[in-house]
Amino acid sequence: MTDTNIIDRTPSKFDYASPIQFRFKMTKLPQVEFFVQTANIPGITLDEVQQPTRLKAIALPGSTLSFANLDLSFLVDENLNNYKELHDWLIGLGTPESDSQFAGLLAAGSDRFPGSTASSAATGSNTASPLNEGAIYSDATLTVLNSKNIAKTEIRFKNVYPTSLGSLSYDIKASDVDYLQVSASFSYMGYEIIQL
Repeated sequence: MTDTNIIDRTPSKFDYASPIQFRFKMTKLPQVEFFVQTANIPGITLDEVQQPTRLKAIALPGSTLSFANLDLSFLVDENLNNYKELHDWLIGLGTPESDSQFAGLLAAGSDRFPGSTASSAATGSNTASPLNEGAIYSDATLTVLNSKNIAKTEIRFKNVYPTSLGSLSYDIKASDVDYLQVSASFSYMGYEIIQL
């Protein structure tokens, strides 16, 4: 039997994490930042390997991690500027009409993000540095604040790109004004949790 001393295991802080105290920032979406309503720290899943035996297969830890999507929701400004910012990024990646859309995305990225972003050595990160395609990928940071609104933890995402953008629904029959909110999902190379 394992001996444990409950006194030694008592936490030094008893404050709980608040779901409303956070900031989200993405290099490529400056107009979205202020309007973010929800963001998540994606879940991680480790695959399993089944080792066959004569009686019962034994589950063993695998070697492949699967990361869930980074999901956001944000309020849309009345000129749809922040919606268009993300919409144009997706259109450039998907090139639904011509290759010139992708070329336009790359050209816009080279103007706004010359070269690669800060290297992992400069940020003290162990995660691989971002790829050198400034228009295709972006970095993002979810900053978790403590009960006194002081930044305590950063979740740093590398090489983020959008995979979906929700629709905007207009309804003239609505009795109350519920401002438009849209959701978006992103994939990424990986993330790390940094204690500040």
